[in-house]
Amino acid sequence: MASITIRNLQDGLKQRLRIRAAYHGRSMEEEVRQILNNVLSQELSAPVNLASAIRSRFAPLGGAELELPSREPMRDPPCFE
Repeated sequence: MASITIRNLQDGLKQRLRIRAAYHGRSMEEEVRQILNNVLSQELSAPVNLASAIRSRFAPLGGAELELPSREPMRDPPCFE
């Protein structure tokens, strides 16, 4: 088994870890192992295309038909002679 040392751990974080470990009836070291195991055992999901994610979230609500304004022909550019 490998071991690691974690330096520069914030005091507040260490205190929360100590409380969490006591709540679960474990040592701080065992609590850290459990946290790492839980987080790293989850499968990574593929990145989602933001536009597709938004579209799929709002699709059940139905679409919106917007009336497009009529367009005028483009004007000729000014001539500077």
